[in-house]
Amino acid sequence: MHLFFYAKYLQSFFLILYLLGDMKKKRFEKRTDLVFHFLRGSIPYFLIAVFFACMVSLLDLINPKLIGYTVDTVLGDKPSDMPPFFDAWVEHLGGVSFLRTHLVYIALTVVLVACGAAFCRYMFRLNNSKGAEKLVKTMRDDLFSHILRLPFKWHSENHTGDIIQRCTSDVEQIKMFLSEQLTSLIRVLVLIIMAMYFMFSIEKNLALAAAAYIPIIVGYSFFFHRKIGSAFQKVDEEEGKLSSIAQENLTGVRVVRAFGREKYERERFEKQNTNYTGMWVYLLKVLAAFWASGDLFSNLQILTILSYGAYLCVHGQLTAGNYIEFISYNAMLTWPIRMLGRVISNLSKAGISIDRIMYIMNAEEERDIDGALEPSLEKDIAFDHVSYQYENGNTDVLHDISFTIPAGTTFGILGATGSGKSTLAYLLDRLYTLPENNGKITIGGVDIANMKASYLRSNIGMVLQEPYLFSRTLKENIRIANQQASMKDVRTASRIAALEEAVNHFTEGYETFVGERGVTLSGGQKQRTAIAQMLIRKPPIMIFDDSLSAVDAETDAKIRKALQENIGSSTVILIAHRITTLMNADNIIVMDKGRIVESGTHASLLEKNGIYRKIYDLQSQQTGEKA
Repeated sequence: MHLFFYAKYLQSFFLILYLLGDMKKKRFEKRTDLVFHFLRGSIPYFLIAVFFACMVSLLDLINPKLIGYTVDTVLGDKPSDMPPFFDAWVEHLGGVSFLRTHLVYIALTVVLVACGAAFCRYMFRLNNSKGAEKLVKTMRDDLFSHILRLPFKWHSENHTGDIIQRCTSDVEQIKMFLSEQLTSLIRVLVLIIMAMYFMFSIEKNLALAAAAYIPIIVGYSFFFHRKIGSAFQKVDEEEGKLSSIAQENLTGVRVVRAFGREKYERERFEKQNTNYTGMWVYLLKVLAAFWASGDLFSNLQILTILSYGAYLCVHGQLTAGNYIEFISYNAMLTWPIRMLGRVISNLSKAGISIDRIMYIMNAEEERDIDGALEPSLEKDIAFDHVSYQYENGNTDVLHDISFTIPAGTTFGILGATGSGKSTLAYLLDRLYTLPENNGKITIGGVDIANMKASYLRSNIGMVLQEPYLFSRTLKENIRIANQQASMKDVRTASRIAALEEAVNHFTEGYETFVGERGVTLSGGQKQRTAIAQMLIRKPPIMIFDDSLSAVDAETDAKIRKALQENIGSSTVILIAHRITTLMNADNIIVMDKGRIVESGTHASLLEKNGIYRKIYDLQSQQTGEKA
């Protein structure tokens, strides 16, 4: 326990140094910065693990010395070269002559040392495993929390499958390197240094022969270091692409089956899988060459020591006990020296994984300005000369848009696909960030850029054309944004959204499990669930982004009527292709190629005989009805 407390003090020291450095930067500039960031909480366990790893190395070095002492001094007549305290213990027992007739004491000492080493190995593994799992938990928590705070634009630019792959495979790669190799590195170095010390004390020339192979093994490890790193990066990238394809097809399996795209998607997957497999085969070839080289030089080193040591024994320059002792130390060195090479080669893979995670952690989170406001949003909404274009676009998605939505009114937006209707909603909710000098959007005269994003979004309810439902029950999905809502609130919201009748036909009612992305519900049922999900929050601003497109005209009218009777003083923005959805709005704008081309009430727009009138006549002919 005292050891753990000392380790905690050391951790605090490291964290203070890290925080002092972290205060001066807003992003991770170096791999070590990111690693220390993730290691908080794990450092005590890893320090204790390193301590016991060193103890294992020291205890492992004792038994060869005891065996050599037994052969040369106890069974032979060579003077003891053991430490003074050991010789004093032997004298206390009765001297070397006593041990010669009571070898059980030597055997017991060997057993005790082995038991001590076993205990230290257990403590090393225990603390190393605790530190590793704590590290992985910290990494996953930090990554998930950070990704949730990243802008909508970042998520649009990065494939979900690739993000998942970085948060799973790359996290595991870093864990393996830090816990299984880096913590063992100190133990290996201690073992190498102490073993070489004992080997040089036994026979210098033989020790030089053994040491000559160390730079060779380390040298070819550095040679393969870059090759393994570049190959592993390509493997990681190909795995990310494969994960994206699999994720898209699993979530969109109904679309694939409905359009008979199984063969195309299978061939697409197999092609990417072939590329991924090919990269792995290349990486394995490099690794095979690396390990084969290791086997070659390690076996050459063993052969050299055995041959040269036997030669020295025959010529009386090395005793039998020293020969056994030397071979034991050399056998101990074989794997640790190769371990150094393995650490160097795996450093490449870990470095690539750290870079891939650093890409996520260095992505800038959404941040509010200092002193961000939380004003009342039950006020007029105004778009003032707003222009917007996507980062890679050359033309404006929106061009000089200006309009005002009085508080408590219903505002309609009509336009063709790509006219910029949804972009208006995303800008109002700050899912898209409006650049400076591109106009402004205000609510009650307060620029939304000066408001807290979380506050703004909690007071704006959005229902999208393609709502996303989670793999939970219908009730849990409706209450997802308001966990305090009662069952009465759930039923009320469902009734307004014309969902209650459908729920009554479900065997499990509101406890019906909707499946991933609401796969067990129809398109109209998903849209109505999303409407109920928003209504239960009772936000002062409600946006319906073509969210009634999957319901029939009768249900559309029923929902609109229920909304008019129950929304109270909320401001409602209706975005639609269907004029019957918009006709009762207090004001309607018509969008075309990012511009407002018409504005007015339903009646006044019909009189203008423009785009609105043409769409109205076309839809009336298709339905056979006149509004």
